[in-house]
Parts: sequence; structure tokens; C-alpha cells
Amino acid sequence: MENLIFSLNATVPVFLLMLLGLLFRNLGWLDEEFASKMNKFVFLVPLPVKVFQDLATVDFEEAWDAKFVLFCFVVTVLSITIAAAFSCVWKDRGIRGEFIQASYRSSAALLGIAFIQNIYGNSGMAPMMIIGSVPLYNIMAVAVLSFFGGEQKGIDKKLLVKTLKGIVTNPIIIGIAAGLLWSAFRIPMPKILEKTVSNVASVATPLGLMAMGATFDIKKAFAKIKPSLTATFFKLVGLCAIFLPIAIKLGFRDSELVAILVMLGSASTVTCFVMAKNMGHEGVLSSSVVMLTTMFSAFTLTGWLYILKSLMFI
Repeated sequence: MENLIFSLNATVPVFLLMLLGLLFRNLGWLDEEFASKMNKFVFLVPLPVKVFQDLATVDFEEAWDAKFVLFCFVVTVLSITIAAAFSCVWKDRGIRGEFIQASYRSSAALLGIAFIQNIYGNSGMAPMMIIGSVPLYNIMAVAVLSFFGGEQKGIDKKLLVKTLKGIVTNPIIIGIAAGLLWSAFRIPMPKILEKTVSNVASVATPLGLMAMGATFDIKKAFAKIKPSLTATFFKLVGLCAIFLPIAIKLGFRDSELVAILVMLGSASTVTCFVMAKNMGHEGVLSSSVVMLTTMFSAFTLTGWLYILKSLMFI
């Protein structure tokens, strides 16, 4: 019971904030345009400030973990490879790109930071996980969506360059880099700056989660049901079942293991739908998987946390 309460304390507040966003949308207090702008604001300002704050205030040698970053990178490559191999099940080549992307691409930044913050009080190893996985998420999304269906004929070099530029200028990546540099050079943080940074960072999680909830559309969840359910199971259960035992065997524990869990088993990011549509895909499968994984991850993430806690790995 104690382990179950621990798991529920970690997951329920996150999803209650999302439900609040959905409630506010239904009450007319939030509309889709406002939720979209709020989501963009969180990505541009509070989230980068949050990861900067957590990294700038710790010792650089303690914050940096090359083994962990490499593990996240390798597991992301393997996850994409497995998803690509499994996509051959679908005769419709046009949906394979969307299936692959939705099966591996997680809401790593927002949900990763939210879960670890709920458990440990800071972003923990989420920034290191983001370094190891998110740039690869973006590059491989361009590759698979270009290669499988859509209006693209082969990989669009201009789009690939644009994606690489987007990674370099990604606010969260910039926040991580700034925090690591601040820590490495041991730059002192004046009290006024510390308070300001803390106040801005504190709005990242609640605003971001409510924005996610406000954009949820139940009608989109059950389109292309068979591939959507398959991708959802793959995203929330399959990858965790394969790679969490390996992570445990390699000695990852506590916030490291929670960050890996979020990377593998959190909901597919809304960016899946946006990128699929922009590259000439229908986008129906992507939106369905995003909605289904968002809905069911409340239960699967609680379950995974319960198992890890019961086995005393976190």
C-alpha cells in the first residue's frame, strides 16, 4: 500500500493538472488558441529556466553523466529501429512513418521534469535524458516521415538543415547548456537573480500540463484504431518491458531510472502530429496515438512506478 501511495503521489497530481486544463477548456475559460500559445510560452521560457536553475545550482561533475547520456542515445536508436521493423506489419506504407514516430517520440521534457520534480523536488536526471534523446527524436522524425509516405520524395535536405538548426536553437537545449556552463565555471548566483529564476521556473509544470490537457480531443483518439492501439501499447508498455530491465542491470537507479521510464513510456508528444501534417501526412494516426497515450499513460506510468518502487529500484 505504501508503494502504491508513492506511485499515485507521483502521477496523479500531474494528470489532475491536465484534467484541470481540459475542464477549463470545456468551461470556455481556455480556448485552443490560448492553450497553444500557453504551450509555446512554457516551451520558450519557464521550462528552459527550470532546467537551467536545477543544473546551475549543482556541481558540474555531479550533474554530468556521460554513461547515462550515452545509454539514452543508444536506447533511442534501438527503439526507433524496433518501431521501424514492426511497422512492416502494416500494408499501407503511408502510415508507417507516422506509426514509427508516434511509437518512439515521448513528451520527454515536460512530463519528464514534472514526474521527477514530484518525486525528488527538482528535475534530477531529466536534462541529461533530454540531451541523449531529444535531438535524435527530431532528426529521425524527419528521416522516417520523409522515407515513408507523405508528399516528401526522399529526405528533404532543406528540412533536415532546418531541423538541425532547430535543435541548436531549442530553448530547452540552450537552458541545459547554460546551466552546465554556469555550474562548470562556478558562477555565483545573486539572491535577486536566484529568486527571479525560481519564480519563473515554478510556473513551468502547472502551465505546461494544463495547456496539454486543454488541447486534448477525445474524438481524435479512436481514429485508425488498430494501428493506433498497437502504437499505444508499444509506446507505453513494449519499450519499457524491453529496456527497463537492461537499465536496472547496468545500475541505473532513482531519478536516473525515472528519467529513463519517462523517455520510454510517457505519452507521445503533440509534435508528432504537427510534424506529420507539415510533411504531407494525413496526421490522423499521429493525433490518435497522442490522445490514446495521453489518456492511458496515467495508468501505465503509475503501474511502472509501483513495480520499480516495490522492487526498491527507486
